Amino acid sequence: MPTYRDDAIVLRAHLLGEADKILTLLCKNNGKVRAVAKGVRKTTSRFGARLEAFNVVDAQFYEGKSLDIVQQAETIGGYSSAIGGDYSKYTAAMVMVETADSLSDHDYQPAQYTLLLGGLRALAAGEHPSGQIVDSYLLRALALAGWSPSLDECAVSGEPGDHRAFDVSLGGVVADGVAPPGSPRLQTGSKELLQALLQGQWDAVESAEKSVTQQVSGIIAAYTQFHLEKHVRSLAHLDRSVQPQEQSS
Repeated sequence: MPTYRDDAIVLRAHLLGEADKILTLLCKNNGKVRAVAKGVRKTTSRFGARLEAFNVVDAQFYEGKSLDIVQQAETIGGYSSAIGGDYSKYTAAMVMVETADSLSDHDYQPAQYTLLLGGLRALAAGEHPSGQIVDSYLLRALALAGWSPSLDECAVSGEPGDHRAFDVSLGGVVADGVAPPGSPRLQTGSKELLQALLQGQWDAVESAEKSVTQQVSGIIAAYTQFHLEKHVRSLAHLDRSVQPQEQSS
């Protein structure tokens, strides 16, 4: 059977037997791969620590009938310890890898790998508040999948304007005349924050008012779960507490 090599992000792991793990990985070129890492739970394992969740590795795989086998792994980005030691980073990373897992079931795009890699790197380095990193990641990942929210024109009629009603099932902002009853209305600044998160305009993101950030986070969570057509379990545990850098601003 053939072997292949690829850069891979470890999304999650399940215990197998007394010493093995079944890994789900997002590979740069091969998309989502499920593989057995034999003996990695033994203290004598040569690369067990490299295959922890959120780490990025250069891995060699043996192609199996149902599950592949990890033969070698060299660390490219060791983010597991930095993320795992901080609850807000950990919960954000869990949301990101769960979303990447779902989005890679069909029609894998290499840009999803690049986006997740950048998000995990930013989390590990503490470049921005964790909640804002995950919000930006979710919007961008959905946009890559073809679900970018309409923000400048009505999602129903295509009419441009400063529409403030937002409906996740319709795909973004909608004009008052076609907005379903009870549609939430965006606060002043919420549409601008959504745009800033999509475009990575971090000065605008980090200067947003707390109430605006909270509304936008709720909209993004609902928008994500609607388009994935499944419950993103990790969102329930996402830590939205104030970060130290937010307190000082």
